[in-house]
Amino acid sequence: MSAPASTAPPALAHIVARGVCVDFTVAGRVNRVLHDVNLAVAKGGFVSLIGPSGCGKSTLLNVLAGLLVPTAGDVSVGGVAPIEAVRQRRIGVVFQEATLLPWKNALDNAALLMEVAHAGRTRDEIRERALEMLRLVGLEHAADKRPAQLSGGMRQRVSIARALALDPEVLMMDEPFGALDAITREEMGDFLLEIWERTKKTIVLVTHSIDEAAFLSGEVIVMAKNPARIIEVTPIGLPYPRNEQSYSAAEFAQATGRLRRLLKEGHRQAMAA
Repeated sequence: MSAPASTAPPALAHIVARGVCVDFTVAGRVNRVLHDVNLAVAKGGFVSLIGPSGCGKSTLLNVLAGLLVPTAGDVSVGGVAPIEAVRQRRIGVVFQEATLLPWKNALDNAALLMEVAHAGRTRDEIRERALEMLRLVGLEHAADKRPAQLSGGMRQRVSIARALALDPEVLMMDEPFGALDAITREEMGDFLLEIWERTKKTIVLVTHSIDEAAFLSGEVIVMAKNPARIIEVTPIGLPYPRNEQSYSAAEFAQATGRLRRLLKEGHRQAMAA
């Protein structure tokens, strides 16, 4: 088995995966969608997963988040299996679609998971926590608005507030800004970095954007397919805090150039296979 794909020592890592494989059976035929994945993510780290469509990024995220049981290998989050971490409310998940309830306002949507998970807390306590999270994501002023009255970026902020309301240690994010226009996407990236710097959560982000991965992350996990696997973990030498000037920094150009070369090489190998 290969060494964990990360600069984080496994003994100190917050998230560890060893030899993870995922097989799906379609029409009686077994298809391997994830092959021998090893990784270690440091506590408080910000890591992105990038790669071509079909390389297993979302599948890997689902395994790490406890939404999918791997066919082989093992995963731990904070020293326990992902499904146990979910039970302990240590993992929050944000999907590409905000999936807000259209008949509830932003405050009620942000409170939704707490209403399910914290039956012992009073309604006032839950709403105060939800309002605190809306304040954290800059949407206190929109607490009474329904999803149809919010922009796409604002709806995603509500979904992030909903995930943060349970105070998870880890935030798993599957292309959360993929449906947004370019400028709003950059603004949401800035906002996410602010949240990360303030909360010290461990964040794992799936994205197709090389620039987004390099701008946000301390490390970028590059994946390829045929078979779906990790080909490299690339440390990003761009210093924090990051801002508009970071896009013109030499470290940013170096990182995006390397990521682009890795993705192209992975694509060539997949086509040859």
